[in-house]
Amino acid sequence: MLTEDQRAQCVASLLESHRTKIQGERPSAMFPEIEIADSYAISSAVAQTFQAEGRSIVGHKIGLTSKAMQAASKIDEPDYGYIFSDQVLADGAIVKFEDYCVPRVEPELTFVLKDPLKGPNVGLVDVLRATEYVIPSIEIIDARLTEPRKIFDTIADNGAGAGIVLGGRPVKVDEVDLRWIGAAFYRNSQIEETGVSCGVLGHPAMAIAWLANKLAPFDVTLKPGDLMLSGSFTRPVHAKKGDTLHADFGPLGSVALQFV
Repeated sequence: MLTEDQRAQCVASLLESHRTKIQGERPSAMFPEIEIADSYAISSAVAQTFQAEGRSIVGHKIGLTSKAMQAASKIDEPDYGYIFSDQVLADGAIVKFEDYCVPRVEPELTFVLKDPLKGPNVGLVDVLRATEYVIPSIEIIDARLTEPRKIFDTIADNGAGAGIVLGGRPVKVDEVDLRWIGAAFYRNSQIEETGVSCGVLGHPAMAIAWLANKLAPFDVTLKPGDLMLSGSFTRPVHAKKGDTLHADFGPLGSVALQFV
């Protein structure tokens, strides 16, 4: 477990990476004794700084929801981070490549809540009842820390969350089998990845249930209107300057963004 001073050093380093768009030293290299609890405390402290600057939290992102990614990270559960108000983008967004360190993108489903959710013991049906609609999305993730990153570093860095592009056709949870939503992911008209949403914990709503239960010991409630990014069901795709990234969700429509 780190001291408060050590955590503060990690927070300062991450804030500098956000400011300069230059990768900083990873916390696990600075302090090998770091634990998962330290990482979440660092992420929370960075979020509090952003809130003090006027940015609001509008939801959460959930990552490492596939078994393959958990095995690669040597953990047995997902992780989470925050979505900030200025990170929410509309379909067709044009973003500056220089606003990121090493940007990558992933197709995901975003759940928008109509009712509060609070653990413990939140299950699949509870999430479906509390969901207003689900919308196809692309998550922008950014590596603000140097390689080789460990799970401690990814969590401390807000789960690498850097943006969310909302598009496609919002659907009610009873309009489609959420386990079998497919996505074909393109870069500049060349297909890069394909996937099916059941890759997210068997059902993407289970990611939302996991988060509600994970936050229960901290007395945190997921609020109506919150955006819940449920996790990718493909590998991330690197973005380069000039790239157009396009996720085709079939009957649910598509969503795209461009880096300039």
